[in-house]
Amino acid sequence: MLIETIVVICMLLYAFHHYTRNDRIGRYVNKIPGPPTWPIVGNLPALSAPHEQLWPLGIKWDKQYYPIYKIWTTHKAVIVILHPDDVETLLTSMEHIEKSIMYDMVHPWFGTGLLTSTGAKWQKRRKILTPAFHFHVLQKYFDIIVENNEKVMHSLKSNGSVINNLVELLTYYTLDVICETAMGTTLLDKEHQQKYRNVLHDVSNAVIYRLMRPWFQVDWTFRWTSVAEKQKKALEVIHGFSKKIIKERKEYHEKTKGHYLNQLESDQSDDKKEDEEYFGYRKKRLAMLDLLIAKQKDGNQIDDAGIREEVDTFIFEGHDTSAMAMCFAILLIAEHNDVQDRIRAEVKEVLEKSEGKMGVPEIQQLNYLELCIKESLRLYPSVPFISRGVTKDLHLKNYIVPKGTLIQINIFSLHRDPNFWPDPEKFDPDRFLPDRFQGRHPYSYIPFSAGPRNCIGQKFAMMELKAFIAHLISEFYLEPIDLAHEVLITPDLVLRPARPVKVKIVPVNK
Repeated sequence: MLIETIVVICMLLYAFHHYTRNDRIGRYVNKIPGPPTWPIVGNLPALSAPHEQLWPLGIKWDKQYYPIYKIWTTHKAVIVILHPDDVETLLTSMEHIEKSIMYDMVHPWFGTGLLTSTGAKWQKRRKILTPAFHFHVLQKYFDIIVENNEKVMHSLKSNGSVINNLVELLTYYTLDVICETAMGTTLLDKEHQQKYRNVLHDVSNAVIYRLMRPWFQVDWTFRWTSVAEKQKKALEVIHGFSKKIIKERKEYHEKTKGHYLNQLESDQSDDKKEDEEYFGYRKKRLAMLDLLIAKQKDGNQIDDAGIREEVDTFIFEGHDTSAMAMCFAILLIAEHNDVQDRIRAEVKEVLEKSEGKMGVPEIQQLNYLELCIKESLRLYPSVPFISRGVTKDLHLKNYIVPKGTLIQINIFSLHRDPNFWPDPEKFDPDRFLPDRFQGRHPYSYIPFSAGPRNCIGQKFAMMELKAFIAHLISEFYLEPIDLAHEVLITPDLVLRPARPVKVKIVPVNK
């Protein structure tokens, strides 16, 4: 009986393997090169390597199988593209905007908000949220950024000459900024903030855990694991954090009888009544969250769950990605004294003209600093990959990616392609001078994605990065301790150092 059972199982597994590798999807996919596969399990044995080995493995495959390769995970094929021509074909298409099954792993966290939704829902949410990131609105956020900059600088002056955990410092800062600007909430409860930050890694780790184990991508199998239990507890903290923010903001509008919501459109372009009081409550800066609340009250265009989806999405995406971008930019600037001196001289010149005031017009004049940030984002893009589900055959330069497969852009390797970036490992901000950047393939550089699903907050992010780094450089000399190219990267939703990184700071004598 046992032998017969084993024979039946083997026959079923063989049939499964034969079907998945030789059906229509398999016939197209198998024309694409890729690392050797095992029967049935495909490339899963290699992907089951220890966590710290996964990032180097991906980089190795990117180089070995450039410009396109396939990975099999049991019955699912993932096509990795690395050439800008293929990237352009994918990202400019309105037919291939559906996020892949990989993003299903974050549904318990983000639901189907702007990051993960598709079709009509995505278009509706994008339309609702776009006004929050118009330039005249971003200008109103700048004072908040400056206020938080000053808090950080004061703290650094009081706490020694070495930043022992750069990522921790920066994530505190960016979380404060995104909550105060986009959510209209000042985070006074630092204990609650710390709990939120601590559990983010538990949820991110759960996502990576499931991606590497297809049998746990089905909810009913995953729910019985210890990782699922840990994720559940983490999500209670995360959703509690966002619900508290929403609740407090709604209560404010209830107490003011919705007065400021009713004036939302005009308030976006008029600051004259910033200090007025209504029903005894001082007017607060109107934020992205207010747009969502207004849309709920005006025709019920979004429900409570929808508001929470967007709040969860923007709190995470708006602080973690910016913190990682700042981290690597600071490390690179610390390593290159000539670059640092040029930034400091530029900041000094701009501030002298403005009598020490750092406002939006001054930020816009920091052209060399912007080149440095762009080059840092080339080498260390905060979001290292983009994934899509192919719902219709996609015709690339040399291959057809069939409907039903997943396609992934590895941005980290795309940005280091020597065919488009000479001496790609070198930090050279002058690459982005207009005369040198002109003529370069527009899809060889996509730190904020591109096409219809590009990052809605990229102007805000660049403004925040420039303001913080300008302030830091004007107050401190940076000296390297950890070198950027030696930092170990851990697989995650963002480009995250595997361990704390350090930098030395020395106050500038003024």
